[in-house]
Amino acid sequence: MYKQIDSNKRRTLFLMFFMFIFIGGLGYVFSLVLGEPSFFPIAVVFGIIYNLSAFFWSEKVVLLISGARPIPRNAETEKVYDIVENLCITSGLPMPQLYLMEDMAINAFATGRNPQKSHIAMTRGCIEKLDKNELQGVLSHELSHIKNYDIRLMTIVTVLIGIIALMSDLFLRTMFSTKRDSNNDGGGQIKIILFVIGIVLAILAPIFAQLIQLAISRKREFLADADGALLTRYPEGLALALEKIAGDNDFVDRANNATAHLFIANPLPRTGIRASFSKFFSTHPPIKERVAALRAML
Repeated sequence: MYKQIDSNKRRTLFLMFFMFIFIGGLGYVFSLVLGEPSFFPIAVVFGIIYNLSAFFWSEKVVLLISGARPIPRNAETEKVYDIVENLCITSGLPMPQLYLMEDMAINAFATGRNPQKSHIAMTRGCIEKLDKNELQGVLSHELSHIKNYDIRLMTIVTVLIGIIALMSDLFLRTMFSTKRDSNNDGGGQIKIILFVIGIVLAILAPIFAQLIQLAISRKREFLADADGALLTRYPEGLALALEKIAGDNDFVDRANNATAHLFIANPLPRTGIRASFSKFFSTHPPIKERVAALRAML
């Protein structure tokens, strides 16, 4: 389990470092093509301000979009509170606020900027279809996301993705709105080559950045699986829960592409093109791989 955790942490750090290098190189090329050295820092500063302004409202927005409401503590939900409280005592985490989504699909997600302002939302199917060990496995996975500050990490990644998209959009708008007379200046062929490179990068950069985001998201899922198994000391509980999720025909009605990466498993229908390319464009690794990794820890 410790090897799995260390491996996923190293790979995530590598991907984050690569994304920073990618943004720097992209900004340099765009500035070179436009002949505007100030383009890169202005785009980065504006992108950070724009994206971080949404960060402080993200948890409320996600809970509202998902139709989640606070779970009252009563005889029906007592087992959920007992499991979370015991896991919080074991992990040293504060008790998160618990929310319920009225869906019979088996799924859950964690949100919040830090452990002190954390929330765990679960579907009714998660409570009714899983036994105690399986539910404990799912909740330990979500608590691991909170403990590892995955929500904050993915927000930073989202900010970086937003910066890249903003830079690409500004570059394209500037290129097509600015009149450039390359015939009167020297080095016309070089400018044409740089222009073509800039256009290609502006189109492909957001797609490439999105793939990096998906790769980081998948690594964090593996890490949360391993960390959750370490918390419960029973990897089989989460493995059995994931197998039930894979065999479940229900999906979360109010989930969408913007919130899908938060859930413990892909909440969207896996059909058609989505199923064919799920290995590359999914926010989650295949459940079979996750189950195999968990059972390798036994």
